[in-house]
Amino acid sequence: MVTLKNDNQIALMRESCRIVKETLDFVGKNIRAGMTTKQVDELVYRYITSCGAYPSELGYQGYPASSCVSVNEVVVHGIPSDRVILDGDIVSVDITAEKNGYHGDACRTFLIGNVSEDKKRLVKVTEECFFKAVEGLREGTPLFDIGYAVQTHAEANGYGVVRALTGHGIGKEMHEDPSVPNYGKKGTGMRLKAGMTICIEPMINMGTYKVTFDRSDGWTVRTADSKPAAHYENTVLIKEDGVEILTL
Repeated sequence: MVTLKNDNQIALMRESCRIVKETLDFVGKNIRAGMTTKQVDELVYRYITSCGAYPSELGYQGYPASSCVSVNEVVVHGIPSDRVILDGDIVSVDITAEKNGYHGDACRTFLIGNVSEDKKRLVKVTEECFFKAVEGLREGTPLFDIGYAVQTHAEANGYGVVRALTGHGIGKEMHEDPSVPNYGKKGTGMRLKAGMTICIEPMINMGTYKVTFDRSDGWTVRTADSKPAAHYENTVLIKEDGVEILTL
């Protein structure tokens, strides 16, 4: 069931989303080659808790960390570990924070040191996919117009669009209805309503759209061809006349 937020609930979400944005800024200033992904996770935990919030991912369905830190071929749900981040890596850091009963969620893919032009372009196009998706978005827009915009831009640049995972609604729960795919047919799907809060999160692969799920840890998702992937996400409020990107 899709839940619409009133002004008071939106104000609470703005606070959680502000914390998410600031946490990602903090990570961006401190992440570097030679760190482990677990050390990145420690930065996330430290900043979120210093704001009086809770890292929603910690303990979610048994997830063991405060963030997902996904390097190169890992699309999403990379469990922080002793893996060392190397010069030339791209690292997606996906975080969710909860404060006063409401969640905010966002992801950025960081360039580490001397990154190849191919990887830089992938990260740039993935971010562009998000902004293409919110162009003209407002109350009454068909849901799948979002995925159509993402898919059209990504595939025009020669990239694969992940289909096995989607964006989602967000609010009192980290994951709410509706699912927000990164592909779709323009003009189809439910009509968006003012007061909806959704996470739009292009997950774009340099090669095939296909992914594999790691059965050994139950979380890690990798590209099927081991080529790099990038991820860019924001929490978005649908309004009568447009959108507000809460995690910017």
